[in-house]
Amino acid sequence: MGEGLFQPTHLLLIFVIALFVFGPKKLPELGKGLGEAIRGFKDSLHSRETPPPPEPPEAKPDTPPPDQPRI
Repeated sequence: MGEGLFQPTHLLLIFVIALFVFGPKKLPELGKGLGEAIRGFKDSLHSRETPPPPEPPEAKPDTPPPDQPRI
């Protein structure tokens, strides 16, 4: 059913309609904004997949500090 959804003629027709609706001066700005949005989305996905570095384990002293009495 959707095998030929984005053929070159379809993409050309979409581009012509967008050019007609937005005009030739506004279209590059829209493309730039869309590219930045996609780049930001990919960056946020990449940063989510990367886990934060593990925290070093806290050292537990064997003896209490000198100002506290031993029990």
